[in-house]
Amino acid sequence: MREFDIAVVGAGAAGLSLAHRLAHSTARGLSVALLEPPDGPLRPPERTWCYWERGTGPWDPVLAARWDRLAVVDPAGRRLRSGIAPLAYKMLRSRDFEAHVHAGPAGGATRYRAAVTAIEDGAARATVRAVGADGAPVEIAARWVFDSRPPKPLPPARTTLLQHFRGWFVATEADAFDPGGAVLMDLRTPQPRSGVSFGYVLPLSERTALVEYTEFTRAVIDDAGYDAALRDYTGRVLGLGPFTVTASEQGAIPMTDARFRTRTGRRVFRIGAAGGATRPSTGYTFSGIQRQTAAVVRALERGAVPVPPVPHRRRHLAMDAILLRALDRGRVDGAAFFTRLFGRNGMRDVLDFLDGASALPRELAMGTTTPLLPMAATTAEHAWSAVRRIPPRAAGRDRPPAR
Repeated sequence: MREFDIAVVGAGAAGLSLAHRLAHSTARGLSVALLEPPDGPLRPPERTWCYWERGTGPWDPVLAARWDRLAVVDPAGRRLRSGIAPLAYKMLRSRDFEAHVHAGPAGGATRYRAAVTAIEDGAARATVRAVGADGAPVEIAARWVFDSRPPKPLPPARTTLLQHFRGWFVATEADAFDPGGAVLMDLRTPQPRSGVSFGYVLPLSERTALVEYTEFTRAVIDDAGYDAALRDYTGRVLGLGPFTVTASEQGAIPMTDARFRTRTGRRVFRIGAAGGATRPSTGYTFSGIQRQTAAVVRALERGAVPVPPVPHRRRHLAMDAILLRALDRGRVDGAAFFTRLFGRNGMRDVLDFLDGASALPRELAMGTTTPLLPMAATTAEHAWSAVRRIPPRAAGRDRPPAR
């Protein structure tokens, strides 16, 4: 059994971000093991991460694209365009991110292609047990273990929706896109009875783009449903004309008011989506991961116990829980809600709020632009549940099957 200072389980955005930061930290001399799933069903497919930040960032050298203008399109087709400088909306492909991390100092970590089967806590060290790609057992001990694998099942919650989507990378025969601006939400899609659906367009050139269909609902839809929705969006709504699908991606991100524990033992922690890095109201995770992993490394540099923080303020999580409840119960029309939110507030103000960078007075003013009566009723209901201490239920317990 080999011993390390740190073991990172999982090599997605969270695991690789932590390995990258450790390699660049002032806490030199730490030995790091990085356990990645072997090729096959346990290894996630290639995916795209999007986020926004001020100015330049550490991942700029490997961005697939960035935009300084965003648009939201309401159900009637009115386009709300806005420049977002000094912010920039950024797109990163997982394959480029992974290659960049492995080519840098983090490539000095000891890598294991192995499927982790157990993590056992201990007083001085934790033990990670896995099975290598060749079927041989792998056992390592580490002072600290950071587990980024998605929890199964999700923690109990009062409301859990899914942000589920399918995206096509398309190449059109004629110019069809403005590469200077992205469409954050296009609400001209058919709307579900509760929740919301929208299109999402990230142009890479005049003739290439990532076009996605997304829903915030309780249940995923089947392959035929996603393809039908994308054909409708690219045809009836966008009018793209002839195009070729060069690649596709698909996913389902839990949007939940569950409370995530980031410390699961004396030596074991959760990071990433498993550690509450996903913003419940949006499904965006990448920015939260960066704040969370930076906090872990700062703690290690101080010699403190590196408990990962949940990277969202409590009041924002409470606001998100109310919005999820209102959408899930059909109290608010999702398309109308987001139209009002973006139409009556500056784009940068909304983005700051969604990334946790806004101040309370601005948030209260923003709240007055949402549907007041249904949101007030949902706030009261949410508070009453907390006062009565009604226990949350297992996430997805009453979820209907895929439709």
